Amino acid sequence: MENNVIISIRGCQRGEAAQDETIELVTEGCLQPDGADGYTLSYQESEVTGLEGTLTTFQIEPDRVTLLRVGEVNSQMVFQEGRRHLSMYDTPYGALSVGINTKKMRARLDAAGGQIEIDYAIEIDHAVAGENLFHIHVRQKGLPIKQ
Repeated sequence: MENNVIISIRGCQRGEAAQDETIELVTEGCLQPDGADGYTLSYQESEVTGLEGTLTTFQIEPDRVTLLRVGEVNSQMVFQEGRRHLSMYDTPYGALSVGINTKKMRARLDAAGGQIEIDYAIEIDHAVAGENLFHIHVRQKGLPIKQ
């Protein structure tokens, strides 16, 4: 896997009682075509995210984005606007049942990069744990960020 893109991720977590938390990350990754209308975007997590030793992959399709993590943390999260998906989230401390209720999902990518925006609520063991919004900008190495 050759790193051919720069990935800028900004995530905001909103909890019931806690203050909003925003995380920003810029890393190198790989963007590859996947089928007729899809793309695969992947990168290695670092100690900054707390997931060092984990490969994160986004499988982007026209109406669905699937996030896969393999390594120290293993999970699969499916984002599909207006739908709720259940999955297991395996950590070194045990497995959790996770529900993803996607309010909004937009993915506009081509071979040169693009943007992904996902707004979703997360449930852990059937209790709402918070709401998350993340923006991902992908650009070829050496090019400025598209807005």
